[in-house]
Amino acid sequence: MSETALAGAPRPAPGAMAAARALLRRSPAAARLVVVVVVVALWELAGHTVLDPNFLSPPSAILQAMPRVLGEAGVRNALWASLYELVIAFVIAVVAGVAIGLPIGLSGFTMRATLPLILLLYAIPQVTILPLFVLYFGIGAGSKIAFGVSHGIFPIILNVIAGVQGVEAAHLTAARSMGATRLQMIHRVVLPHMTPSLFTGLRLAMSGTLLGVLLAELYVSTGGIGYYARVFADSFDPPATFTLVVMLALMAVVLNETVRLAERRASFWRAHRH
Repeated sequence: MSETALAGAPRPAPGAMAAARALLRRSPAAARLVVVVVVVALWELAGHTVLDPNFLSPPSAILQAMPRVLGEAGVRNALWASLYELVIAFVIAVVAGVAIGLPIGLSGFTMRATLPLILLLYAIPQVTILPLFVLYFGIGAGSKIAFGVSHGIFPIILNVIAGVQGVEAAHLTAARSMGATRLQMIHRVVLPHMTPSLFTGLRLAMSGTLLGVLLAELYVSTGGIGYYARVFADSFDPPATFTLVVMLALMAVVLNETVRLAERRASFWRAHRH
């Protein structure tokens, strides 16, 4: 091709490119949207070229399968059952994790005595003890909730302990010198300072709880998204399987946004406490 032809080819206006870059820098949501669109486009292209659609369905095939999959009453009931189990397990993990981690973090002796045990339990591959959950809680929702709690509670405990330990001793000494009781110190000093660490634990616990619930459904359930994912995978129906994956991703997004909004409100409260 001649240099004249290359010179005559249309080029993006520098001003438009600069404006687009400025928009992406100002709006993280727009940048995320661009990334998602690019990934989906590359996935669609690869699904029709280099990838076998029988193993990795392109997005268009997943969209076509959604009405068929979500039109089944059993699948819809499974979605609600999994969401219910996930929310209950997450709430229990948060409450229990804070209730356990807070007193451990406040006591240096207790932390030194119990933290190695907590880390040891956290390091155990929990899928190996799933049969114990089934024996104790049965094959109903109880085993899935309990297994989800077992995956979500440890990130909460560890991050609460880290947040409490991060409180400066001078702040505690100042509160104690002004006559603050132990509950007042926790409410006015410890909780505001441990908020960032706590919400880090909440995000990790959310993913862990979702993993625990799904693992329990895959192995012992006769309902729930995990059960139908196994059924669709065994029947070699990748579009239906990926439809369930998309629904799980939507659940995770909803929970993540809920945690993010709670974090913003807690940060506002923390700023006004100071």
